[in-house]
Amino acid sequence: MTRILLFNPNTSREVTDLLVEAASPALWSGSTLIPVTAPRGIPYIATRAEAAIASGIVLETLAEHEGDFDVAIIAAFGDPGLGGARELMSVPVIGLAEAAMLSACMLGQRFSIVSFSRALGPWFRECVAMHGLLDRLASIRLLDGAFASLATVQDEKEDLLVDLARSAIEHDGADVIILAGAPLAGLAGRVRDRIPVPVVESVVAAVKQAELLVALNTKKPSAGSFRRPDPKPSIGLSAALERSLLASHSPISPRL
Repeated sequence: MTRILLFNPNTSREVTDLLVEAASPALWSGSTLIPVTAPRGIPYIATRAEAAIASGIVLETLAEHEGDFDVAIIAAFGDPGLGGARELMSVPVIGLAEAAMLSACMLGQRFSIVSFSRALGPWFRECVAMHGLLDRLASIRLLDGAFASLATVQDEKEDLLVDLARSAIEHDGADVIILAGAPLAGLAGRVRDRIPVPVVESVVAAVKQAELLVALNTKKPSAGSFRRPDPKPSIGLSAALERSLLASHSPISPRL
């Protein structure tokens, strides 16, 4: 049994439900999802400041659940807290954006990111840069204007998002489209026949890569940029996160 923690760092439970609904059919028979929604924070992370707030909540939540999962997915497209989580956790951690972009790179030369809010643009571009994929990015195309709710934005904006994807293909040279953002989970499957290039479903890409990393049966590095940090005391943090920060580095043996 592979236990996959699917952590939505947004506080919107409706979005968590969308993620689970989109990911569940893709699971191997020996895998199970453990969905968790952020207990506090922002309903939908869209800016650098909101991502910075979410990063601490990501670390706290993963520390609180440590030992209950074999691999974790940070299910927000900008991957808040991903680097820190990989340092602290003894098991693999997957970022939604990284999984989608790496999958897109295996399907074409250049990908475009399409989403529903212009506010996401700077954060998304910095996320692409963080993962070293700017040379593979054709464009980031975003809708402008209000929407009724996160739970229904993909239904409300479906036709506009398809048009935006087609524009990215025609004008930006995109070989692959990523419909980005947790509230768009499940939309790729509905619209793939209306878009003439591959469309990546981010949460499915993350789940399948999570299963792959568990199957590879690797260990926690004792050297390199993602080794566990040296123990350090703290003040005012959650008990779980404090324990994680104080833990001595000890490589975890592969699962048998």
